[in-house]
Amino acid sequence: MAQASPNRTVVEEVTGWLRIYSDGTVERLTPPGGEPFTDIVPPYTEPRAGVTVHDVATDRGIEVRLYLQEPAAGGSRRPVLVHFHGGGFCVSRPTWALYHNFYAPLTAKLKVAGIVSVYLPLAPEHRLPAAIDAGHDALLWLRDVACGKNVAYSAPVERLRKAADFSRVILIGDSSGGNLVHLVAARAGRDGMGALHPVKLAGGVLLHPGFAREKKSRSELENPPSPFLTQEMVDKFLALGLPLGDTKDSPYTSPELAAKAVEHVAMPPLLLMVAEKDLLRDPQVDYGKAMVLAGKEVETKVSRGAVTHIFYLNFLAVKSDRLTSMRTKELIHAIKNFINHH
Repeated sequence: MAQASPNRTVVEEVTGWLRIYSDGTVERLTPPGGEPFTDIVPPYTEPRAGVTVHDVATDRGIEVRLYLQEPAAGGSRRPVLVHFHGGGFCVSRPTWALYHNFYAPLTAKLKVAGIVSVYLPLAPEHRLPAAIDAGHDALLWLRDVACGKNVAYSAPVERLRKAADFSRVILIGDSSGGNLVHLVAARAGRDGMGALHPVKLAGGVLLHPGFAREKKSRSELENPPSPFLTQEMVDKFLALGLPLGDTKDSPYTSPELAAKAVEHVAMPPLLLMVAEKDLLRDPQVDYGKAMVLAGKEVETKVSRGAVTHIFYLNFLAVKSDRLTSMRTKELIHAIKNFINHH
């Protein structure tokens, strides 16, 4: 970050989340009422509900947060999830309570070896494709771990190596992280899946991905904003996250162009989760349809009722609202079924 100038002025702002100043500095904020979700959860080595949490600096120049399940009886190997957080490519970290309170228990519920959550580089300092590169580097690191090469081993990494079935690596991402599931899988497909051997992408789970177009969809015009997504956030975060000069009519965000870009690329099976009252419901559904037309295997499931963008991460609502709780359980069940079948 550049040194702050006393005469600086705000040149761009995303209300409650982000300010960019005339001297180039970027300030990330917590909106009023958002403090419970942005609280930092430190790593811990004593199991809580059978799961430990570790922060690891990899030899690939990225950091990851590991959610590790306690070793399975009999030593059977289990799938690994690689998680990409949301935040419109501009805000949020894996350490936030928003993610911890969902992904730590999810590790146990899915009975996976672990979840690898990537610390993504944030825009506007690091515009796309920086986050795609980081996601790909996470897969290369998993390949290094599986092969036992070029890895600074620690006890958590060794636990992951012994427990993981590296032929069943599944990408999962929330909001803009859902876009990264598509984009990182496409990157691996263009390189040739054999380039990651023995790591194999067995699937991808896109949770309320951030697909959008320049022309507003019906859901953007008619659905209400939510605490975690407003039209301002869609427009400004994507403008700051996309490469300079790009618009939302880009293969990074347009559902049709994203599908067209992978017509001749090997893609793993995908599970697409959509919320009925999400602002981005329509482009998400259109993405699923466009991918099927492109010959890809995509299963789309819509969470019905008055549930909005990334409702399952709102742990306060999950605890207090019956519909949110029910739909979250259904979402987890869908993810579990998808993993079990791939």
